[in-house]
Amino acid sequence: MNPLVILDRDGVINEDSDAYIKCVAEWTPVPGSLEAIADLTRAGFRVVVASNQSGLGRGLFDQATLDEIHAHMHEQVARAGGVIEGVFYCPHHPDEDCDCRKPRPGLLDQIEKEMGISVVGAHFVGDTRKDMEVARSKQAIPILVRSGKGERTIAAGGDALAARVCENLREAADYLIGLQRGGDA
Repeated sequence: MNPLVILDRDGVINEDSDAYIKCVAEWTPVPGSLEAIADLTRAGFRVVVASNQSGLGRGLFDQATLDEIHAHMHEQVARAGGVIEGVFYCPHHPDEDCDCRKPRPGLLDQIEKEMGISVVGAHFVGDTRKDMEVARSKQAIPILVRSGKGERTIAAGGDALAARVCENLREAADYLIGLQRGGDA
C-alpha cells in the first residue's frame, strides 16, 4: 500500500467558503480533521496537501497571508500530534493556462519530484470533481468526502461518484488505517 495520502485543503482539512479563506481568522478546521491527520501520521502515512489557491491570483490575499494560513494549519495539526510533510498549491487565476491547477496534474508532479515518492496508488482525499479527476489522471485512488463542496459534487453526479465516498476526513482516515491493517474497512 502506498504510504502517501494527498489531501485537498479547503473543505477537507478546513471549512470551505465560496468567498475564499483570506486570513488565518477564516481558517477553521473541519471537526475531526486535525485528529484524523494525527492518526494517519501515527499509522505511518506521509500526508501532503494539494490545493488550488486562486485567491492569490485573484488578488484576494497575498503570499505572506497564504504563508500565515499554512503556518497556522501546520501548527494546529502539530498540536493534535500530526504532520503535514508538504503543502503544494496552485497560486494562479483560473484564466491562466497553468499546468498546476487541478484537475491538471502539475501539483501531483511536484509532489512526486519534491517528496521522491510516486503518487500511483496513493489515496487522494478531496471534495470536488477536480480532485477526483486529478487523482485518476496520475493513477492515485480518489476518496470523495461529503464535507466542503462534497455534497454539491455528489448531487452533480457523474464519474466523481465512482470514488469511495466518506462523510469527512475522519472517516476517510479510519478507512485508510483499516486498509493498512489488512481490514476491508
